[in-house]
Amino acid sequence: MKRKVKASPALRRSMTAGQMEMISLGGAIGVGLFMGSTSTIKWTGPSVLLAYMFVGLILYIVMRALGEMIYINPGTGSFADYATEYVHPLAGYLAKWANVFEYIVVGMSEVVAATQYLEYWWPHINTFTVGVIIIVFLLAANLASAKAYGSLEFWFAMIKIITIIMMIILGLLVIFFGFGNGGHPTGFSNLWAHGGFFTGGFKGFFFSMSIIVGSYEGIELLGITAGEVANPQKAIVKSVKSVLLRILIFYVGAIFVIVTIYPWNKLSSIGSPFVSTFAKVGITSAASVINFVVLTAALSSANSGIYSSSRMLFKLAHEKDAPKVFGRLSKRVVPDAAILGISGGILIGFLLDIVFSAQNKSASNLFVVVFSSSVLPGMIPWFVILLAELRFRKNNAIVMKDHPFKLPLYPFSNYFAMIVLVVIVGFMFVNPDTRISVIVGAGVMILATVFYVVRHRHGRLD
Repeated sequence: MKRKVKASPALRRSMTAGQMEMISLGGAIGVGLFMGSTSTIKWTGPSVLLAYMFVGLILYIVMRALGEMIYINPGTGSFADYATEYVHPLAGYLAKWANVFEYIVVGMSEVVAATQYLEYWWPHINTFTVGVIIIVFLLAANLASAKAYGSLEFWFAMIKIITIIMMIILGLLVIFFGFGNGGHPTGFSNLWAHGGFFTGGFKGFFFSMSIIVGSYEGIELLGITAGEVANPQKAIVKSVKSVLLRILIFYVGAIFVIVTIYPWNKLSSIGSPFVSTFAKVGITSAASVINFVVLTAALSSANSGIYSSSRMLFKLAHEKDAPKVFGRLSKRVVPDAAILGISGGILIGFLLDIVFSAQNKSASNLFVVVFSSSVLPGMIPWFVILLAELRFRKNNAIVMKDHPFKLPLYPFSNYFAMIVLVVIVGFMFVNPDTRISVIVGAGVMILATVFYVVRHRHGRLD
């Protein structure tokens, strides 16, 4: 028996369509690209470009399915609502808790990454102090108001988007004209001269997709911001179309510059290849600029994560699947207790990371383990979106006749995307670098399922 979605107190529609787009970009362009690309390039070499395009196709299917449903029924936390209504209440419950867990882990990764980026300029900074300052800053921005959060995220995202475009242009100048490289164009030989294009073979190609999926996860923030944006139908259509195109341009364009300018097998194993690429070809000023943009990207993604997961925790509280204190709204009409809860979770994770990193010599491997722990929970919203859209079509057959924003090739595209996601999870188990992470992610989802069954059999949280 399906449970009707319970409405939470209304949040204020104070965001613009432009802020909505930037929030989605902010959620999807972050540490997974700027630090995760180290591992994706290591596993599959230059063919990582095709991997980003292939996962981009899956992203396109997911976002068109979500956009189709939001157009008819926009609301805060919409993809979880669709899961509850069109799949099963357990699916909606898991989607919400997966979102909370995912963004606590990702938020922790982003804060850790931000402290490492600052060490590029100030090698002797106190990591703990700086990390706490960053978390407090993001907490204050989210507590202010949805409008203040949206404004901050708009400028965060704008900075990194402009800089990524400049980086791509600068990279093309290096490739074609040898700018900063003594007038010697690098050309395209680095794409195949160091072991071939598919250096990791079929297995390495699919290994890379786990981090790439994790990098793209967060774009479903469109479904959460829909509850706080004016004129949501028009904003959704525009945002889905433009955000998908921009994501692919930024990701594929930026990775293309990296693997073309510098031999993929000589990139630094620690830190961001975006910075080391330009530093090693002699353009140190560009390296500093890129370091600045990856810093803002980390802050932006953490900012988006706090926003997203706090709204989910807020909904869980009002559905009595989380302590009711998290359902409180402040005078500024933001879920302040939920925001504090998520920020506290990020702080605890950050402190644990400092302890573990002191015992682990490889920061790169530690990053992969931590970041990829969020990948499987982050896939849950994608799965439920694809499943919900199948039932959504059947239940809204009349409305769908004149729907202006349908998912192409329904239902084959849904099944194709779900099969690919399952295959990627399978390769995460095979890959020794991500095996522990996917087990952790699966364990969290299993525990959440057990908790749900127990609670809904014997009563809910008070």
